[in-house]
Amino acid sequence: MTDSSREPLGLWAQIREDWVAHGRDWTKPGFRAVATHRFGAWRMQVQPMVLRAPLSLLYRAIYRYIRNVYGIDLPYTVQWGRRAVIEHQSAIVIHGHSRVGDDCILRQGVTLGNRYLDRPLEAPTLGNRVNVGAGAKILGGVTLGDDVNIGANAVVLIDVPAGQTAVGIPARILKTQDA
Repeated sequence: MTDSSREPLGLWAQIREDWVAHGRDWTKPGFRAVATHRFGAWRMQVQPMVLRAPLSLLYRAIYRYIRNVYGIDLPYTVQWGRRAVIEHQSAIVIHGHSRVGDDCILRQGVTLGNRYLDRPLEAPTLGNRVNVGAGAKILGGVTLGDDVNIGANAVVLIDVPAGQTAVGIPARILKTQDA
């Protein structure tokens, strides 16, 4: 039996899956940003470059519209997982080298960025089913495991193991009670 969530999807299948994940509402800014991201990544596969050029112009226009009007900065270079959702618009910045796993949720004001000027390519890695609260900042080459919850306005500077919750400034991992 194969894992169907790992099979590669075509552009329209990915966009349809994202549309369903965003509540089947094509007017949501989060869906529009993710669809633009998918288009931007897909266009890089078009060869030769002369055929890709008009698609690149179209992508740049739509990308800038999404960034300037909705406040969602999601470059095509981000490794964006399946069914990952941008829940609300405004002030969402995602570093171009970030990795976001499957079924993640990002809310308004979330930043996934680098921490040090001398290491500009270090970016966060989010596992699957990560839930990031509004206003959270995840900085540097940190890794969040699967099923992690990040509290609102937390500033995450450390790795968070799978299944844990991190809150505060700087973020600390909450102790779990063993049953």
